[in-house]
Amino acid sequence: MRYVIIGSSAAGINAIRELRKFDQEGEVILVSKDEHIYSRCILHQYLSGERTLERLNFAEKDFDRIYNIQWMKGREAIALRPKDHILVLDGNEELSYDRLLIATGSHTFIPPIKGLSEADNYIGFRNIDDIEVLKEVPKHAKHIVVLGSGLIGIDCAAGFLDMGVKVTLVDFAGWLLNRQLDERAAQTYIDAFRANGVDQYYSKGVNEVHVRDGKIYEIVLSDETVLPCDFFVITAGVRSNVEFLQDSGLELSKFGLVYDESGKTSDPDVYGAGDVSGKSPIWPAAVKEGMVAAANMAGVPEKLSQFYASKSTMSFLGIHTMSLGTVTPPDETYRVDVYDKNGVYKKVVSKDGIIVGALLQGDLAYGGVLQQMIARKIDIRKVRKPLFEIDYSDFFHEKTNLEFAYDL
Repeated sequence: MRYVIIGSSAAGINAIRELRKFDQEGEVILVSKDEHIYSRCILHQYLSGERTLERLNFAEKDFDRIYNIQWMKGREAIALRPKDHILVLDGNEELSYDRLLIATGSHTFIPPIKGLSEADNYIGFRNIDDIEVLKEVPKHAKHIVVLGSGLIGIDCAAGFLDMGVKVTLVDFAGWLLNRQLDERAAQTYIDAFRANGVDQYYSKGVNEVHVRDGKIYEIVLSDETVLPCDFFVITAGVRSNVEFLQDSGLELSKFGLVYDESGKTSDPDVYGAGDVSGKSPIWPAAVKEGMVAAANMAGVPEKLSQFYASKSTMSFLGIHTMSLGTVTPPDETYRVDVYDKNGVYKKVVSKDGIIVGALLQGDLAYGGVLQQMIARKIDIRKVRKPLFEIDYSDFFHEKTNLEFAYDL
């Protein structure tokens, strides 16, 4: 069996690890534009100098040797012929496969902002090449505007904090990290970034940029606020890397590659995982999707757990937060329990007694208790203790026959 994996980020690398659990003998080929394995989640630490390229690597040393793979570095997929089981690489090299995993990720979407096409002092924040450019920016720029306050935008702003530049965040959303946080949890970060000198503009877009001699020097927001800008970083949107699939016959949505909860696409021998779906899954989701797809490629049936896919942990400016599932209830049929004291914020959202989402900020210790309640499908309407006073001892204590039990 020959497995070909395209992409060396979270989904692709973890797919290879999972494949080798089930098939030690099959041929595995990794195709990647990148020549290094690195975590995009901590690129801001490479920008700020906290980490070297080596310390961005989330794989084992000698990964290709350990997992017995052929790694085709610096190569790009340009076409796919599923009926022939052929992947076409740059230079028109043809690569055959029995099972293919497409984990090509995504790229920054550059919006059609008036004046932007006339400038050259802007960039996305998506890969190591972007960061190499941005590391040089503080040497000649003093006012950096970051468009987008999702995880990537916040990563970027955090990376610039100690580099002697003025950073401004702009987002059309009402608050930062609006996919992961509610307004209350977001406010903690908003206050912290403000205290660190970051100006922030929410519920506002960018109408146009003013350019002189090919360089942006001002940015005009949708409310006509004018911001000085020496360099513009765009993180507000991404597009999946599916250009090479346009004539493949695989089903594509307006977002990206379509695949089911087992990772299977419209072709039974082609699978997908990660950002290539166009749904911007967070790192843990991409990891899990890669693992699930790999298991099914090897003939071991597995399906993605949707709740797991919505888990996110983050730490900015020393503030730790965990987000699970639905953190903002869609309507009044959902129950919301909140604890908010002394810098610790806990929120649990449930539907018919079953937890569907949660936020923890300032103290993540309660995450273990949440995991137990979720795993055991405990109906919190029947819990006799106050919800936020539950601890591990409520789950693990011995009965007289030395069996473990839980009693809430």
